[in-house]
Amino acid sequence: MSDSDAWAKACAEDLEAEKARRRANAGAEPGSAAEEFRKLFDAVADKVSSMRNPLMGMAAQGTVQQLVNQAKAAVEPVIERNPQVFDHLAAAGNELLAAYRSAVEGHETRWTRDEPGDPRKESRPDRPEDPKKDDDGPGTGQHIDLD
Repeated sequence: MSDSDAWAKACAEDLEAEKARRRANAGAEPGSAAEEFRKLFDAVADKVSSMRNPLMGMAAQGTVQQLVNQAKAAVEPVIERNPQVFDHLAAAGNELLAAYRSAVEGHETRWTRDEPGDPRKESRPDRPEDPKKDDDGPGTGQHIDLD
């Protein structure tokens, strides 16, 4: 076995050990998108249910609890029947985010380097390069005859 193979093997072992250490520190790995959505929904529902506002009467608090229970009853069957939908939605969201980042990074690169194609720097006939050069209005020092 050559030295490069030993080096690659040692690096891979170190990487796996670091991943295991991070997993142990972070706790449980995230579940599927459907499971994570259920956890998020439950956490929000619990938070809304636990809010006790002295201005809200008992009837209002009961109404909030009823709405939370109805929302849970509506969401649970959707999550149970179609868990893959949430995986697809999560993947689509990641793709949209990647497309947005790509577009923004391209524009930022051109803007920061003043590359051609920057619409702010292109000369256009309707927008002169020097606004004072073609401005015939006041401030150009020309005499205006009012007679």
